[in-house]
Amino acid sequence: QVQLVESGGGLVQAGGSLRLSCAASRSIFSINVMGWYRQALGKQRELVAVITSGGSANYADSVKGRFTISRDNAKNTVYLQMNSLKAEDTAAYYCAAGSGSDFPSSLGQGTQVTVSS
Repeated sequence: QVQLVESGGGLVQAGGSLRLSCAASRSIFSINVMGWYRQALGKQRELVAVITSGGSANYADSVKGRFTISRDNAKNTVYLQMNSLKAEDTAAYYCAAGSGSDFPSSLGQGTQVTVSS
């Protein structure tokens, strides 16, 4: 397994932007799928975005066109650029990693994002 540490969360006004980072404890070159989940208070965990080792990305409909996931294998880091933030994006965001059917086999501790309206 890989240890994942998120950073970059905080308080932002609606319409603003944040970039989350996820630093892995080892090389992510061979990790097929990296992604981001989020969980708001009282709600189920939601898969926000994933990116494969080949660079293909997929997004939840709720964030499509506003969020961008990317990975820098040289830095063992995955990013989530979040633009045009809305109050409903408020949640704890968790980095995830895995290979195919076992995704996610690793989850970070999370970073809080709060969007004020």
